[in-house]
Amino acid sequence: MTVSGEAFRNTFKFANKDVIRWFPGHMGKGLKQMQQKLRSVDCIIEVHDARIPISGRNTDFKYTISGIKPHILVLNKVDLINKSMIPKIEETLKNEYQDIVFTNCNNQRCPGVKKLFPLAQKLINQSDRYNRSNEEDFNIMIIGVPNVGKSSLTNALRVKYLGKGNATSVGSNPGITRSVLHRIKMCEKPLFYMLDTPGILTPNIGNIEIGLKLALCATITDHLVGETIMADYLLYWLNKHSYFDYVKYFNADKPMDNILELLSHISKINNKTLKIRNHLNVYVIKPDFDLAAKIMLKAFRNGDLGRVVLDEDLIGV
Repeated sequence: MTVSGEAFRNTFKFANKDVIRWFPGHMGKGLKQMQQKLRSVDCIIEVHDARIPISGRNTDFKYTISGIKPHILVLNKVDLINKSMIPKIEETLKNEYQDIVFTNCNNQRCPGVKKLFPLAQKLINQSDRYNRSNEEDFNIMIIGVPNVGKSSLTNALRVKYLGKGNATSVGSNPGITRSVLHRIKMCEKPLFYMLDTPGILTPNIGNIEIGLKLALCATITDHLVGETIMADYLLYWLNKHSYFDYVKYFNADKPMDNILELLSHISKINNKTLKIRNHLNVYVIKPDFDLAAKIMLKAFRNGDLGRVVLDEDLIGV
């Protein structure tokens, strides 16, 4: 496909391949705590972002946390993807997960949120609880990478079944939950408790595009990668997959392949400029690329640039 005689980029060039390395000390500590708690857990709920259902998961969980316990995969933020993608995602993951639930934990009426608790109870009742077979209460551990909605899901379920307010901290930045918390009561009859845990990324993200997808979905702190770099990759990805909602949203004349051209336009329409001195010691007005990149990223994360699955290539679409 061409735009104004110029071809879109076929590849994304990323100069600094070492920048996407983010594994704070609390993540290593949290992983050890989670492993220590496994004997007291009846079911594991693994939460990830539906926009990155393949590349966004921590595959180390299969070897460190998963096992013989009932396991449910929750793909949250389903409101930000095209619903037609759901069957294709399920088909791709069916060999890894028997039970997949799609949720929007910000919506109390979400069918997935309503389905999750009865499903967990059913799987626990069908399982061999081993050392917990004589216990009357049920324990669930919730795991996942940072900022995918684990705490929000815990709070949503608690409000639904107990009618009580939030029990865990929720924020837009990754890494809010720092350690495995004490048991949080979820339901009286039957008596259910849940352990909220910190988001755990793999220690090294070897594939640059996977790292950029994680960053776009806010599972990595923006400034560690750079908002302009992330916006550039987003533009590359949108053009590559023919998602041109950004043209209308930013009131542009046409699709663009140069991120500085698009950020200049965003800066102009939002009146986000910088007044700086040039080499002649004269003040000039220039676009604020950093603020423009933040505006672009926020629009993507809100679903304003289209409801997309960044792993389209990995699920055979």
